Amino acid sequence: MSAATHDATYPTRRRISTETKASVKTTELIAYVAAVIGVLIASAVVDASDFGAQEAWFYVTLLTIGYMVSRGLAKSGSRDFYDDDQDGRATHQA
Repeated sequence: MSAATHDATYPTRRRISTETKASVKTTELIAYVAAVIGVLIASAVVDASDFGAQEAWFYVTLLTIGYMVSRGLAKSGSRDFYDDDQDGRATHQA
């Protein structure tokens, strides 16, 4: 059996990993978006003297910093593995 026949019949697969899952695949993003919407709705509903736009955007900034830190921690320690065929097609594995 020649090498060309072997390669055509049995494609080579490599095990590759990305740093972590995409952010849209995580529940962190859903929680972040819900919290931001909650803060902005609360600031719109209550009296501006109690909880105005300045305080709301300050809390949104804090939520954003927290989300960015959590994504950084997630990226530092996890991997998303998938197989890459010889012809360049990626097959994701759970």
